[in-house]
Amino acid sequence: MTKTDIMNEFATPELEVLKEMPALGHDELLEFFEKTGAIQYGHFILTSGRHSDTYVQCARAMESPRLTVFLGEQTLKKVPDEILENVDLVVSPAVGGITFGFAVAYALGRDFIFAERKEAKMMLRRSFTIQPGQKVLIAEDVVTTGGSVKEVEDLVKEAGGEVLGVVSLIDRKTDKKFSSPYWGLLEFDAKSWEPEACKLCAEGGEPQSLGSRTLS
Repeated sequence: MTKTDIMNEFATPELEVLKEMPALGHDELLEFFEKTGAIQYGHFILTSGRHSDTYVQCARAMESPRLTVFLGEQTLKKVPDEILENVDLVVSPAVGGITFGFAVAYALGRDFIFAERKEAKMMLRRSFTIQPGQKVLIAEDVVTTGGSVKEVEDLVKEAGGEVLGVVSLIDRKTDKKFSSPYWGLLEFDAKSWEPEACKLCAEGGEPQSLGSRTLS
């Protein structure tokens, strides 16, 4: 199945009617991510540092801009209207959250900025600012422990902003480090372990690191 076939099956080509589409169920969403190649199986080091037999590479699901807008619209259907109506700004952690965050902001009609790491510290660069009193929605691609989200949450609060909530494409269903209300498009309960407890390492396997945290 080609990307065109997937688009025709899962998303309408008319952007103006995306908001009218019904919310997809869990099985439909899982099928979508599998067909786009976003879910991979093997032995991986996650961005959180944990090891897993499953890796979610959301960038594969967002190669088509139209499908990315579709995913943003679908995710926002999870969020209560009273939250969406008050969002002033969408903020994402780089690098993985940037494309999805832009799509969410586009769907909301709000501005978008991203935070990035310099010398291992998450910060706002490129003259991006968060104004005191701004109400922020944080958007991430995949949330495991939510370490990157927690760093962005802290940045927003330090600037005097208010975090109304967090959204992501994938919720890996582990304990989260952040405290804000959270909505994930697809709950995906994949196994993961601390490195010292990794069953795959115990079997002699070598993990792959496919994340973007080391990019600068």
